[in-house]
Amino acid sequence: MKITDLQVRRIGSEGTNNWMFVKIETDAGIHGWGEASLQYKDDALLGEFAAFKRFLLGKNPFEIERIWTSLYRRVTWSGGAVTTSAISAIDLALWDIKGKALGVPVYELLGGKSHDKIRMYANGWPRKDNTPEGIAEGVKRVVDQGYEALKFYPFRGAQVATIERIQHGVALVEAARETAGSQIEIGIDIRARLNIWSARRVAQELEPYNIAWMEEPILWDNPEALAQFAREVNVPIATGEQLYTRWDFRPLLELNAVGIIQPDICHAGGITELKKIAAMAETYYVTVAPHNSNGPISTIASLHLDLCIHNSLMQEIFVSSIDRYNKVLTQPIEVIDGHCVPPEGPGWGVELREDVMMEQYQPKLFTPIESEPYMEF
Repeated sequence: MKITDLQVRRIGSEGTNNWMFVKIETDAGIHGWGEASLQYKDDALLGEFAAFKRFLLGKNPFEIERIWTSLYRRVTWSGGAVTTSAISAIDLALWDIKGKALGVPVYELLGGKSHDKIRMYANGWPRKDNTPEGIAEGVKRVVDQGYEALKFYPFRGAQVATIERIQHGVALVEAARETAGSQIEIGIDIRARLNIWSARRVAQELEPYNIAWMEEPILWDNPEALAQFAREVNVPIATGEQLYTRWDFRPLLELNAVGIIQPDICHAGGITELKKIAAMAETYYVTVAPHNSNGPISTIASLHLDLCIHNSLMQEIFVSSIDRYNKVLTQPIEVIDGHCVPPEGPGWGVELREDVMMEQYQPKLFTPIESEPYMEF
C-alpha cells in the first residue's frame, strides 16, 4: 500500500477556533483522518503540510514510526507548535488507515483496552455570568447531565493578582463546590496567567475545596520553578498542554514537578508520541489527562489512547462543542453518565462527513481570524 494524496480540510468553528483536518489517501482505496486544529494559527500549518506532502507521496502508510521520525528530524528547525501539530495530524491519519486496513479499532493496535470506558470532565460549559450565582447554575447543569468532573477558570487576569481578584475567584470555587457536592472532581485552570507569588496565594486559598488539580499555575517554560512551586503548595498541580514530544516532558518528569500531565494529541505528536509520553509518565507514577480543546477527531483519538494506557485519569471534552462534533461525524460522540467510549468500528470507528462540512461550513472555509485574542498581562 502506498500514500497517493494528502488533502487539508479547514472549516470555521464558532468563536476563535478553526478546525483543520488532514485526509490521507492510498492506492488501496483506504483513507485516514487526522486533525491539527491550531486555533487562530492554522494558516501556518498549510505550508507545513505542503512540505510534508512531497515526502509522504509513495510511502507505505503502515510504517508509522519511520514516517514520524523522518518528519520530525527532516530539517534544522524541528519541533514547535506548527511542526508537531502537522506531524500529529499525519500520525493520526496513518493510525486510522492502519486500523481500517486490518479491520480493528486503533486501541487494539496499541495493545488493547486497559479500561472499558473513560471518565470525561466537562469544560466549556455555559454559564449566565462569572458570578457565584452564575457558576452555581452552570455547575448544576453539568452535574445534572451526569458528569462526575468539570473544570473552569476563576482566576483570569494579570499575572499579579490583587486580594480582591483572589477573593472573587475563591468565591466562584466555593460556589462550584457547594453546588457540586463532595463527590464531583473540580479542576481549576489558571492558564499560566499568574506569577509564583500570586499562584502560591491562590493555592493556599484553594486548599479547603479539595480541588482535583490546579492547572498551569505558572508558565510552562521553567520546569525547575514549577517543581519548586509544586513542593510548596498543598493542592495537586497539572500542566502540559503547551509542551511538545517526549523531549519537552522529560525534564518535567525528572524533576517530579507535577502529578498530572496534559499532553494534547493534536499538538504533541499524535497517538504515537502520546503513547510514549504516557509510558514515560508511568515510570514516575504520574497520571495522564489529555488536553482537548480541538475538534471531533481529537476527541475520538484521545479516547482510543485513554482506553489503552494504564495511567489515564480522565478525558477533557468541551460540552459546548458536542453538537458541532456530531454534525460532521457519521456516528455521534455519546457521553453517558459522565463516561464515553469511541464509536465501534475499525480505525477511529467513524468518518467525517465531507458533504456536511462543505454545505454547512463552506462560507467559513479559509476565512482568516482577524486578530489573536491576547490576554493582557
